[in-house]
Amino acid sequence: MLHVLEAIILGLVQGLTEFLPISSSAHLRILGEFLPNAADPGAAFTAITQLGTEAAVVVFFWRDIVRIVSRWFGALFGRVPRNDPDARMGWLIIIGSIPIVVLGLVFQDQIETVLRSLYITATMLIVFGVVLGIADWAGEKRRRLQDLTYPHGVYFGLAQSLALIPGVSRSGGTITMGLLLGYERAAAARYAFLLAIPAVFGSGFYQLFKSWDEPGVYNGLETAVATVVAFVVAILVIAFFMKWISRHSFLPFVIYRILLGITVFVLLGAGVIEPY
Repeated sequence: MLHVLEAIILGLVQGLTEFLPISSSAHLRILGEFLPNAADPGAAFTAITQLGTEAAVVVFFWRDIVRIVSRWFGALFGRVPRNDPDARMGWLIIIGSIPIVVLGLVFQDQIETVLRSLYITATMLIVFGVVLGIADWAGEKRRRLQDLTYPHGVYFGLAQSLALIPGVSRSGGTITMGLLLGYERAAAARYAFLLAIPAVFGSGFYQLFKSWDEPGVYNGLETAVATVVAFVVAILVIAFFMKWISRHSFLPFVIYRILLGITVFVLLGAGVIEPY
């Protein structure tokens, strides 16, 4: 029962933080140190619970996704013009997904071990918090999704791949890149959410298959509970976030990231938590 309650808490945190630019993987990693079980939930648990949050993206953007997929297939077989905006978006999502797939496979061992050090997590929270703040302040915010080019899609994809390191943030990395390239906040966030779908589902199902018979901190039922909780919470968070960024800056998230990173360093220095 204790592990179920822990899983519910972790699922709640996953749902709250996945789409905000504050790194859900960092929060799960840090929170694991303070739960009664006092252990890193692990990369597999994180990837699988992200299936719940990504399912929320599918529900929230269902019409967009259906339109993009149908138009992409139509263009592929000559029934839709190849320069159709939705068909083009399909290709942009595919192209942007390649970097994280390649880097995720190449550095899988490091992602699941050394890169989960809380020293690295705290550093990434602070560094990429500052970068997000600079990008939000300096970015021109004039470009819209229809202005997205294939080279920019690759840049977005490279930024997304940095989220393999806890503390960077998948949405934070891609949104930061979008702001640096001059895209509007809402446009950068929308593409970031769509771009995450193939990567998160691929990673989640891969980890699910790989860890099916492996022992872990949380069993299958507990992980499933966390995933469902994350799904419900994430739908509410997406709706909030898309409205927020149309009227406000990312400054509150920048400040939060820096303060959280400093707090982790203090706790590590005081010996309250361990880096691994």
